Formats: sequence, structure tokens, C-alpha cells
Amino acid sequence: MKKFFRTIVITMATAAMLASTGCASKGAFKDGTYEGVSMKGMHGELKVEVKVAGGKISSVSVTSHNETAGIGTAAIDQIPAKIIEKQSVEVDAISGATITSVAILEAVSGALDKAK
Repeated sequence: MKKFFRTIVITMATAAMLASTGCASKGAFKDGTYEGVSMKGMHGELKVEVKVAGGKISSVSVTSHNETAGIGTAAIDQIPAKIIEKQSVEVDAISGATITSVAILEAVSGALDKAK
């Protein structure tokens, strides 16, 4: 039960942080390749590479992580495509991989901050 509430609190705090960064604005980024890092992965540091072309997010890749295969990797496999599709970090976490999802979103948000 404690783990459930911890996950809810982390998710809500990250959502508030991401909303305040303004990352959801479409076409507002400088073209280039940007790196983002989150220390909040299930097992520590998670790094991403975000490519922007034509002012839009064209690619999101998790380049380094220590997440659990089959659990955290579900978020690694699904979240980047959702970010590209929505052109935003305002996407739902993957059930069962919430902490990894939040870490990816935080890292991508950091990368996009560099692209503003």
C-alpha cells in the first residue's frame, strides 16, 4: 500500500513539474539533438536523447538505463512513441512501470528545456 501511495505522489509531483515547464507547446523547439537525464529511474540514472527537426520532436531514445527487463523496459518501449505522437511530455504512464515512465518524462522534459 505504501508503494502505491508513493507512486501516486511521484506521478502527481512530476505532472505538476512538467506542466509548469511549458513543454507541451508544439513547434516551439530549436532543431538539434539534446540529452536529458533523470536520477529517478527505478534503479537510478536514466538518459535520453531527443531530436528536434522543423521545431517538432522527431525522435526520442532512451540511451542509458538500469531498469528491470520486462517491467521498466515496457515504458522504455512505449513512452517515446507517445511523446512523438502527442508532441508533448503530457502522456500517461505505463501501468506497472510508473517510476520508469516518470523518469523518462522528466529526462525528456530536461532535454526539451535545452531546445527552447
